[in-house]
Amino acid sequence: MPDLSASCLIPSLNPKTVRAWRAFDPLGGERSICRGRNQAMPQPEKPALNVPTPDETRLVTLDIDGPVATIVLNRPEKRNALSLSVIERLRACFAELPASVRVAIVAGAGPHFSAGLDLSELSDADTADGLQHSFAWYEVFSKIQFGRVPVIGVLQGAVVGGGLELASCLHVRIAEESAYFALPEGQRGIFVGGGGSVRLPRLIGVARMMDMMLTGRVYSATEGSSYGFAQYLVEAGASMTKAMELAGKIASNAPLTNFAVLQALPMIAEANPQTGLLMESLMATVAQSDQEAKRRIRAFLDHKTAKVKPT
Repeated sequence: MPDLSASCLIPSLNPKTVRAWRAFDPLGGERSICRGRNQAMPQPEKPALNVPTPDETRLVTLDIDGPVATIVLNRPEKRNALSLSVIERLRACFAELPASVRVAIVAGAGPHFSAGLDLSELSDADTADGLQHSFAWYEVFSKIQFGRVPVIGVLQGAVVGGGLELASCLHVRIAEESAYFALPEGQRGIFVGGGGSVRLPRLIGVARMMDMMLTGRVYSATEGSSYGFAQYLVEAGASMTKAMELAGKIASNAPLTNFAVLQALPMIAEANPQTGLLMESLMATVAQSDQEAKRRIRAFLDHKTAKVKPT
């Protein structure tokens, strides 16, 4: 995670933010944020703040069925608003995935995926709190996007603000007909703070994102699937079935190929053409040298696997 130590911008933090942020601090305590003093500070005895309460563990649920993990935002009464506690539980769920899991599904309980940031956390936050808040989101969303397993998003109802920022870090997105996409930050007097200004323009373009933030434009599921918000559009109630279908296909891929798609492909796409082609050739050589690739190629040549056909 990027280090803020060189900025000396944060003399103090709101106690509530400190408690939430410690869960993300790899040193387990408050840190000096002055240049050259990036070490753990002496701490008085403190309670185990990183241990979630039973209520906190229910904010995001984790279910594992063979190679598929299903992670569900579980605040339907708040339209699955993303508080720091929810973000921390999301991080913990991905950290807890056993090696047997090869794909994950992220969904929202109730009629909405997520209505975005829990605005109640901003009511008494100062500038320092806001910086730490964003960096907490950055760390978790980056670990999802560049993690070990491909992640499928099941989108219904509100996919708004921070909810859309979360969706944008997922690899495959399925929208039900009820889904709608919006960035109301302009109307709230705030700005995207969960990585949306980096990820969303790559999906939908800068001009479309600007329009959404300036005018409050809301896109329907049909429009969203055409413009890049989602890759699949399904009827009401069919998103999880589709997600499990796609999860089965992803889990059956060669692990090294899935790794290359998640880790190498984004870097190649952002590189200049010459660098990208070199990186591609190296990754292709590594992948095809793997024993699993050799086994699959031999099975295809021996007519033991089906050829690609339109569906």
